Amino acid sequence: MVLISGAVYTARDAAHKRLTEMINSGRQPPFEFKGQIVYYCGPCPNRPGNVIGSAGPTTSGRMDAYSPLLIENGLKAMIGKGRRNQAVKDAIKAYGGVYFAAIGGAGALIAGCVKKWEPIAFEDLGPEAIKRLTVEKLPVIVAVDANGNDVYDRFTLAR
Repeated sequence: MVLISGAVYTARDAAHKRLTEMINSGRQPPFEFKGQIVYYCGPCPNRPGNVIGSAGPTTSGRMDAYSPLLIENGLKAMIGKGRRNQAVKDAIKAYGGVYFAAIGGAGALIAGCVKKWEPIAFEDLGPEAIKRLTVEKLPVIVAVDANGNDVYDRFTLAR
């Protein structure tokens, strides 16, 4: 278990597609990936008195087609839910990164860790726009470490 405090960028599949297109065409992404964390989240609008609405994790596999390129370009950590494919695990191992799992269904509780947010890019995507969240003690679990070890491999589900 890890508690994350500091800047975290939200991005889901539509934003990942645009980021990949930008990199592939030689354009600068809207934020520097080096050493950053991307949270697979599309926060809900806030209620009066709250900084942000529910901010739960999105299924990470939807970003698997795009993640290796972002990791290669300096992204150090990702937060989401569920398994990652082998290409993502290989990129994490090759470039030194980590994948954290957040607890699905706990979006309202996670929102309490968000102290501030600001729009960064792709506002036309609505909830899928990239935002910079300032978080305090966001609880996550190391799901894939820098050596490619995957916590999901430890568990087998009865079928």
